Amino acid sequence: MTASGMTETVDLDAPASPEERARFVELQSRLSRSFRELVADPNAPRTVLIVPSLSLDQQVMAKVSGVHHYEERMLCLLLLLRLPRTRVVYLTSTEIPETIVDYYLHLLPGIPGGHARKRLTLLACNDASARPLTRKVLERPRLVERIREAIPDIGTAHMTCFTVSELERRLALALGIPVYGCDPSLLEWGTKSGSRKIFREAGLDLPAGFEDLADANDLARALAELKARNPGLRKAVVKMNEGFSGEGNAVFDLSEAPDGPVPLSWYSARLPHMAFEARGMTWDLYEEKFRSMGGIVEEFVPGDVKESPSVQFRVDPMGHLDVVSTHDQVLGGNSGQIFLGCRFPASREYRLELADIASKAGRALASKGVLGRFGIDFISVKEKDRWRHVAIEINLRKGGTTHPYLMLQYLTDGQFDPVRGEFITPAGQTRSYFASDNLESERYRGLTPSDLIDIAVLNKLHFHAATAEGVAFHLIGALSEFGKLGVVCIGETLERAEAYYKKTVAVLDAEGNRNGPSRSVGRG
Repeated sequence: MTASGMTETVDLDAPASPEERARFVELQSRLSRSFRELVADPNAPRTVLIVPSLSLDQQVMAKVSGVHHYEERMLCLLLLLRLPRTRVVYLTSTEIPETIVDYYLHLLPGIPGGHARKRLTLLACNDASARPLTRKVLERPRLVERIREAIPDIGTAHMTCFTVSELERRLALALGIPVYGCDPSLLEWGTKSGSRKIFREAGLDLPAGFEDLADANDLARALAELKARNPGLRKAVVKMNEGFSGEGNAVFDLSEAPDGPVPLSWYSARLPHMAFEARGMTWDLYEEKFRSMGGIVEEFVPGDVKESPSVQFRVDPMGHLDVVSTHDQVLGGNSGQIFLGCRFPASREYRLELADIASKAGRALASKGVLGRFGIDFISVKEKDRWRHVAIEINLRKGGTTHPYLMLQYLTDGQFDPVRGEFITPAGQTRSYFASDNLESERYRGLTPSDLIDIAVLNKLHFHAATAEGVAFHLIGALSEFGKLGVVCIGETLERAEAYYKKTVAVLDAEGNRNGPSRSVGRG
């Protein structure tokens, strides 16, 4: 099928046909056949097509500050160019400034920047509209042809994506290369409703609640039943099935519910007054999106000492499941449900136990054919001398904990030791990090990428390969316009990593534009 033929005959919003699904399964089987050889020989020629498309609901995504720059979060994968015969093709909506590209290439351990740059192809749609990148690519048959021309051998190429939707499947079929990611037909297991079903199947503890809710009437009935079963419950959480980083969540206050039987009308009347996590969210928009994607209601898990850890997994093309990391998430927003950043590794008190528990759900997902990276989030509550771990959601995509870990792995060439629950460098040293996607302040507006790099070098924040410590930046393109930045602060211990983070904030506050009042979020 030619690129032009594809765009002329295929409705990008239509469900995949049985023929497309069968062709994709066959295409994916090629990845499993070539995977063993590629892993065995790091010098083997290969091409990785990186598609950082936010192929999620665009109205919900629009609530995220500087969201179109989130295509830069996967720039950490440019460090794959440390493999001397690997080519990388990176797609974006708009062109990435060369200063940012140079920043990543100069982080490469042991590879001259010029050598890596010759093996890197950057292709942009020159389209900043609020639509998924992959849709923009598929609408441009000449760009699809240029992508194909940048891949010398499709037999040793694969795509890696932020998430794999119907759009990414169609791009894979157009190019004839497999995706190292989950088949879209399995994405139901990554929704809020699907997550609850997996947790129940795997025997994990999960919040009391209800899934597969379709509209406001379902919400009212579910809230009423939840309160009836637990009269002391003071708060419930409403979640859209395909919410992103907590932006699809809202909290319903049950503390004012009258004693005894309460009519459904009481719940319905209060739905518009829920506390929405997303900035600027309204009930009209929330209700519209909930009707289109469905969702869940569950208890707000109480606790005086409470953490929000997660466990990250990888299923390789041979079907092997690995725990690749654990994190304690840093959350914010109205009720602490918006992802702001993470600490790696998770607390020593529970990280090994948590990985064992999460692996039950990981194995259930692997048995259903899930491929690539995914994460499982928990709420952990300390009850006397033990921790209760409550599973809350599965993310079948590269989430906010993926790119910080990849930065650490590629910068140090170390690996995660699942027995110890720690990251170990080739020299046998441990490394931890504090990472955030939401270091944001009005005073940072106007700082350019060149300014940031100059500030980092002058203040000794830049990551040093010799010590394997320091700060690596991402979301650099969002800095000047939105005053927003991502950081991965790496240290021998978590305390040293957090010290780098605090120093970074202090330096940026001091160096930033002081013309406006400070408004900072995501500072841990």
